[in-house]
Amino acid sequence: MSTELVKAEPQQRPGGALSLAHMSPQEAWRFSEALAGASLLPQEYRNNASSVLWAMEYGRALGLDVVTTITTIHVIKGKPTQSADLMLSRTREAGHKVRIRQEPGSCTVSIWRSDDPDFENVITWTYDDAVTAGLCEMRDNRPYSRSNKGEKQNWEKYPRAMLRARAISECVRSACPEVLHGAIYTAEELGARVDDAGIPLEAEVQQLRRVEPGQTDQWTTPAPTKAVEGRDYLHEATEAATAADVRKIYDEAKGDGAVPEYLAQIAKVGVAKEKAEAEGAKTPEQSSSEPVDVTVVGSPEDEHTAAVDELREAAQAARLEDFENGARMALGMPIEDATPQAIRQLAAQIRPAA
Repeated sequence: MSTELVKAEPQQRPGGALSLAHMSPQEAWRFSEALAGASLLPQEYRNNASSVLWAMEYGRALGLDVVTTITTIHVIKGKPTQSADLMLSRTREAGHKVRIRQEPGSCTVSIWRSDDPDFENVITWTYDDAVTAGLCEMRDNRPYSRSNKGEKQNWEKYPRAMLRARAISECVRSACPEVLHGAIYTAEELGARVDDAGIPLEAEVQQLRRVEPGQTDQWTTPAPTKAVEGRDYLHEATEAATAADVRKIYDEAKGDGAVPEYLAQIAKVGVAKEKAEAEGAKTPEQSSSEPVDVTVVGSPEDEHTAAVDELREAAQAARLEDFENGARMALGMPIEDATPQAIRQLAAQIRPAA
């Protein structure tokens, strides 16, 4: 068992760090333009002076210097996020005491506020919580999480770090949300792929585009922030008889606000059932000698490609920009992971705007 004990005294920031507070508006813009050309910047800020300036202003509101802001604040699906370690650091600086207890399969975070030192705010995250949230499965007593391509995901590669990050972010939100200044989620909680330090690997760059008065942004959909409670949609999808049943379950889960990673697992089940149906796989009720009468009208890959083409044509007709990122935000997952049914439904929603 490992324990982290954090002092309650606020810490002074090193002097001399560059911040927006020391610049005029003209100097801030020129600096943003110069910094945007740096190859060492995170991907979402490169060659994007407006985003750099936005991040610097956000950092100024948080009391952060430029370097800390650029490396720890990321915009995912239009929402500013910060790493769990930054949340922890800001909690320390506010004078609150934090204790982190990490054990095999669990992480417990306790916070004692400086204005209420006798009350312990405590949050524990376990693998069972991760399974309930649809973040992973348990196989051989270990977390199992794979992409549709079979690649290991973070909950399988860095289970201790993921438990720690989730416990910290939830406890800070509960005990002292005022230190977060609106960036209340980590990038991983909003569906971004992150490394073991919580830094996004593929942060979604927010592209600005004009929306005329009275019009709505056809790409925009509410960003789910929590797992669905009360129904195990993934189990229902696994037990479903046909891919069509899985599509219905997927739509119900999405409508109830399921998080993207949970929807992606349901979609994976649907793709597998579509492939099995196309290949003429037998259901468990069929005997090994029973003939199977199947008419194959096209492979799942062909159907998916056709659905993407339909969505692309609808987006072009509606003059929507940034097709890949827009589709990802609207579907709640990368377009290659979405089912053809979900893609065609999005295309149908966009066509009236053409």
